Amino acid sequence: MASDFFNYQQFTIRQSHAAMKVGTDSDLLGTLAAGGRTILDIGTGTGVIALMLAQRFPESQITAIEIDRNAVEDAQYNFQHAPWNNRITLIHTSLQDYLAQQPLSRYHAVVCNPPYFDRSLECPSEGRTRARHTSSLPFPTLINGAYALLEDKGLFSVCIPPEVLGDFTQQCLQAGFSIHTTTCVKTLPSKPPKRFVLTLKKGITDCPQHSTHCLRNQDQTRSIWYKELMRDFLICGDL
Repeated sequence: MASDFFNYQQFTIRQSHAAMKVGTDSDLLGTLAAGGRTILDIGTGTGVIALMLAQRFPESQITAIEIDRNAVEDAQYNFQHAPWNNRITLIHTSLQDYLAQQPLSRYHAVVCNPPYFDRSLECPSEGRTRARHTSSLPFPTLINGAYALLEDKGLFSVCIPPEVLGDFTQQCLQAGFSIHTTTCVKTLPSKPPKRFVLTLKKGITDCPQHSTHCLRNQDQTRSIWYKELMRDFLICGDL
């Protein structure tokens, strides 16, 4: 069972109320997502990705939106107790309502750790269903919303599993995005890909970048890539 608190080097995440806890997906997206002066975090959950981006991009102003009240309670606590609380604005709202209320084309970067289970049984917990299933945030709503909220040449970053990669990518291309970077992540060198961190550009990318990395070596020790990726975040004992 996940602890109610997770400690990073420069901040602590309280996760006693949110349905989704700190995990590898949030760490990957928090360290690999594109940033800018203005960033929107869609479905911030505990706020961990927003805080990682605030640490990585010290000039950024971040807006974090979240539909689930329990997650908002944790995120509010985490933002208030972080060194960058003056640079993060938390709004309790859905993306759909946010789109209806805000001027468009305002962000340099949009990030989302999206729900992606659309064919599996939904969770008994309403909060986990919202966080994990596309019924709460369908891909077209997310993709078209991110496109509308980004400035020209803005960047949209997500972390998704291989089973939805083709469908998600195709919908992004149809919306007007181009693939900017693709980071394929395996658990072990001998295993198939576990996650893809995509950064998509509003406009044309001249030279898209693709790389493949592993979280662990074949002997189960942490890979050099992962240690370097998390060097400024995880406490030494967690690496």
